[in-house]
Amino acid sequence: MAIGVLGLTVGLALGGVVLLGALGFVLQRTVDTEAFRTADAVALLAAEDALPDPLPVAGGQVRVQVIDTQGRIRAASIDADRLVPMVRPERLTGDRRQRLEVPAERVGLAGPVRVVAVPAGTAADPLTVLVARSMADVRHSTHVVRTILLVAFPLLVAVLAAVAWRVVGATLRPVEALRRGAEEITGRAGTGRLPVPASADEIHRLAVTLNGMLGRLESARARQRAFVSDAAHELRSPLTNIRTELEVAQRLAGRTDWTAVTANLLADTDRLSRLVDDLLLLARLDETPPARGTGPVELGSLLTEVAARYPSPPVRVVPPPGPLWTVGNADELRRVLANLVDNAVRHAYGAVLLAVEATPARHPEAAYHLVTVTDDGPGIPVADRERVFGRFARLDDGRARDDGGAGLGLAIVWELVRRAGGSITLTDGEDQRGLRVRLLLPALPTDEESPTGR
Repeated sequence: MAIGVLGLTVGLALGGVVLLGALGFVLQRTVDTEAFRTADAVALLAAEDALPDPLPVAGGQVRVQVIDTQGRIRAASIDADRLVPMVRPERLTGDRRQRLEVPAERVGLAGPVRVVAVPAGTAADPLTVLVARSMADVRHSTHVVRTILLVAFPLLVAVLAAVAWRVVGATLRPVEALRRGAEEITGRAGTGRLPVPASADEIHRLAVTLNGMLGRLESARARQRAFVSDAAHELRSPLTNIRTELEVAQRLAGRTDWTAVTANLLADTDRLSRLVDDLLLLARLDETPPARGTGPVELGSLLTEVAARYPSPPVRVVPPPGPLWTVGNADELRRVLANLVDNAVRHAYGAVLLAVEATPARHPEAAYHLVTVTDDGPGIPVADRERVFGRFARLDDGRARDDGGAGLGLAIVWELVRRAGGSITLTDGEDQRGLRVRLLLPALPTDEESPTGR
């Protein structure tokens, strides 16, 4: 505010100086113009050898003399001196027009005096017309304007400063309200919303944006707390099993079947290791952008590779009619298919079918390849088909035969598919039985279908 007022004061001061300079210049040029007009009229009379005596001049603030090269006065106005020229002859150049300043007492006018000299007469008898005009009116006018500016400028600065203070205060009041709201939210370390001003301006949009950010942060904190709580619960279960096995073995001492204890401990350790790996993978996916090391991946070969880990039956692959290429990270896509097939094998009654096909050219999803994983298990109710992609999500009915999974497999699939630029949906299997996973992955353009260029 102080800097703004200071800049305003300096700007007004410079403007006042320029105004005074321009006003003085214009008034002086006006005086010169009128004086030259009078001198030209007298010079015309001198050229015609028709100089009256005294010279007719209107106004009491004008003096006119006509002098020769010797400084003798040939004619003068009624108020002009007839013995002493207004300008010494040595200051005059007889061949050009001049503007001169002379002392007031030499002319007999008040204030500074402006004298113009205009050549006149003939070549045989050169003359010079001198016209003097008082600059008192000009000085008085500039003095009045200077006084007005000196009085008005401080008042104007004070008024503008007061207006700016009110305007800036009104503008920053919503910002201060936002600051206090943010301080209260930070102080109580809880949820809340910043006050939104009624005005539809930048501050309003800022408050709306900040509230949206706070909402997203609140949701992220809630997800983080739920994730940490669920992770702690899932980690506690295998650790409790391991502790129980060891305590029982310690009590039984020599009667302990260490082969069975070792097998149980290894099973719990494997479960704990898988859970930790899944948690670390989800944490990495949350914090890192998609990997740059992506390239063309042939989906038919990838399906065959994943299916080879399982017996046939139940896992069977329908080979595509030709190679179908997508762009992505091969390891991440392999993890997606492995998780989906694991889930299908765990819940299938007797068959799991893997297939990939290109979508029709006129289909809205023509830029994608469709991968399907179908099983003949109990399926998933429609109301739960989005919830199963949540972290640590388990169903209590249709898929109750879970053999110890932590509910992270489909959550990992969702994140990896999102990073690959695809989408995943769940539908009913054949004849409304079982479950079909529809996975859409971006297809390479036609001219890039084969990395070998064939």
